[in-house]
Amino acid sequence: MKLACLKVHGRDAGVKVSIAQTMCERMRGLLGRDSLPPGEALLLKRCGSVHTFGMRFEIDVLFLDRRERVVAIHHEVRKRRALFNLRAAHTLEMPAGAARAHGLAVGDSLIFEAAS
Repeated sequence: MKLACLKVHGRDAGVKVSIAQTMCERMRGLLGRDSLPPGEALLLKRCGSVHTFGMRFEIDVLFLDRRERVVAIHHEVRKRRALFNLRAAHTLEMPAGAARAHGLAVGDSLIFEAAS
């Protein structure tokens, strides 16, 4: 997986983002992990739906359009849930509470800058 840094409102948010691009990477997602540490996130490219079946922790789910603008946010999604958004081209999964902590809102444009 590629790594990127998340920028919000033109500022580095201090979030390291793993980018799942292949079908296998997207299918695996966060399954098998005990947690998603603060300061980390997973971007699922070309993905407009997710589930939390088999997950061991809550997450924030942000649906993004093709221009990586936030079109919907679901906070503290518990296990055994399925979510989808017809306008979404990508999905960002963050630790529960991270979207609020970073002040993210619908309409925000996110930038994923390649990590060096």
